[in-house]
Amino acid sequence: MTTHCCEAMNSHLNWRCDEHDDAFDCPDALVDFSAKFQEYGLIIHDGGTSSITMDFCPWCGRRLPESQRDRWFDELERLGIDPGEDRLPAEFQDARWLASLHQE
Repeated sequence: MTTHCCEAMNSHLNWRCDEHDDAFDCPDALVDFSAKFQEYGLIIHDGGTSSITMDFCPWCGRRLPESQRDRWFDELERLGIDPGEDRLPAEFQDARWLASLHQE
């Protein structure tokens, strides 16, 4: 489980709605965290899964970690994997891919 910058961020990201299984379907859900990209975002409730990337926590003001989205795509390309065509290895579906890079 990821530890976030403050208790308020932890609370918002770990909150679960009794009516909606998906945070993007719930109007009360405000933020999303993508473990594989290490990205925080403000949820856009337009029926899709879009969010606006955040650089700072709206509750404590701390700078949030830099997105690893470009690095994720670069690493897949280095391995010869096309995320639009090929099946992704399990470790690339969450933050495990980052841990494996630190072991090399």
